[in-house]
Amino acid sequence: MAFKLNGNPLAVDVAFSHNDIQYPANWLRLSTAEEKTAIGITEVEDPKVYDSRFYNGDGIAKALDDKTETIDGIEYKTLGVKSILKAQEKETAGGLLAPYDWYVVRKTEKSTAIPTAITTYRDAVRTACDTREKEIDACADTAALVTLYSFKEDGTAYMTQYPEDPNS
Repeated sequence: MAFKLNGNPLAVDVAFSHNDIQYPANWLRLSTAEEKTAIGITEVEDPKVYDSRFYNGDGIAKALDDKTETIDGIEYKTLGVKSILKAQEKETAGGLLAPYDWYVVRKTEKSTAIPTAITTYRDAVRTACDTREKEIDACADTAALVTLYSFKEDGTAYMTQYPEDPNS
């Protein structure tokens, strides 16, 4: 909750003055609702905060799909939420694969076999990324994407998870 006095916001844990009385920084925390009301302080809802991956600051959902428009003969492409999320998934997968790229280089240069655990892990990362991209594409609206990126009550994710690093 937030507080206002004469229409002006009051910050919790910040001293303020009203009618020539100086109030200490902890006054809003320690005072009762009746004490606040007596000097004209009103309690207001905190502004709603929206997940910026899916919504603009005003709560309007961002476009899910890419948009291409031509202005003065120049074509501009604005990525939609789905494209942005899929690019992030590719980046995540790339980051998970990168520590093991040296095995592939060594195999190419020296014909040294890549350990099965590493090959299995790398395949699982690519499969998980592909599955996550398909899960993103399957979302028909913003609400479905929000659900996909959230967690169930038991703490498990709705979205396919990446495999555990074989060296952890």
